[in-house]
Amino acid sequence: PELGKYYPTSVLVTGWDILFFWVARMMMFGTYVAGDDAIGDAKVPFTDLFLHGLVRDQFGKKMSKSRGNGIDPLDWVDRFGADALRFTLARGANPGSDLAVGEDHAQSSRNFANKLFNATKFALMNGAVVAELPARADLTDADRWILDRLEQVRADVDEAFEKFEFSKACEALYHFAWDEVCDWYLELAKVQLAEGSAHADGTKAVLGAVLDALLRLLHPVIPFVTETLWKVLTGGESLVVAAWPTASGADADPDAARRVEDMQKLITEVRRFRSDQGLKPSQKVAARLTEIDAADLAAQVPAVRSLARLTEPDDGFAATASVEVRLSRATVTVELDTSGTIDVAAEIARLRKDLAVAEKELAGTSGKLGNEAFLAKAPAAVVEKITARKQVAEEEIARFTARLAELGQA
Repeated sequence: PELGKYYPTSVLVTGWDILFFWVARMMMFGTYVAGDDAIGDAKVPFTDLFLHGLVRDQFGKKMSKSRGNGIDPLDWVDRFGADALRFTLARGANPGSDLAVGEDHAQSSRNFANKLFNATKFALMNGAVVAELPARADLTDADRWILDRLEQVRADVDEAFEKFEFSKACEALYHFAWDEVCDWYLELAKVQLAEGSAHADGTKAVLGAVLDALLRLLHPVIPFVTETLWKVLTGGESLVVAAWPTASGADADPDAARRVEDMQKLITEVRRFRSDQGLKPSQKVAARLTEIDAADLAAQVPAVRSLARLTEPDDGFAATASVEVRLSRATVTVELDTSGTIDVAAEIARLRKDLAVAEKELAGTSGKLGNEAFLAKAPAAVVEKITARKQVAEEEIARFTARLAELGQA
């Protein structure tokens, strides 16, 4: 009975270096004993073979006692945690290539585990619940966007795991959790959870749903931290026996995705401008936003002002600097009153740098569009895209040149 439980298996996981010395001989011996009374009807000992690379040091050298470059796993478990070690190895498990690991990789994985802890802590402190989600029409663009991104990542992770592409699954989960959930959605959630907000209850439910699914998806590669966080978040028995996330069946909202992407671009450009001026990240600046309705971002204004540290202009507002951000529907102009705070020399340097980039783009696109051989072979869609890039570059050059003239740099 015990042999029947463990033989045959479904997957053999091993290094490529012993393919002939061990794997092939296992297969040969398995077929040789097939039909034996103890074996039963088993034809082969396993049906799938996953060959992973060798684990090497951070310089790509094979670990060996003579070199003294080996890693004691228990030492790393003590220093970085078992989850950090496991995630580091899984994230680097690219089929067909060896894995070079160093302490910086393990530290990065530990930081990621800490990020998950802080995200869950934030959600719990703000009343996040795992409950039935409100109707999609009652959710904000940010809520619908993060739910749609979760659905896409879930599908990508399922596909990667089915193909034994553990690195691809880990990368998808890492960037979704860090770059989209933590860097963007949690910041947007702070605005939506503000006292008196009509969207607070919906945001709490979305926060709970996203973290619930994210922790489930991460459990195979970060088992201990996700187990603890998930039990506190949901009150469930254990992730080990919890159901794997499945498709929601909801249709994606491309309009919400477009508005959120435009909002992200607008905030990012304003932040970059502030940094160029030497403004402190926490320093608030009065600003006026124009063409925001044309850009279809009226509902995102509170989030833009909060995340970009912009305040409403008062009666005596006088713009001293402006940033134009080209979005999908319109170009939004952000006029700022930086009197007493702006570094004029830094502004001139930034404009000259942006002008050089735009001039290089114009030269490149003009060169392609002036090449008859290229135009004869290139698809119409490609030519149209390059033409649009050329037009944008021309508009940017005109804008940057005009701004430099205002600063006496014509």
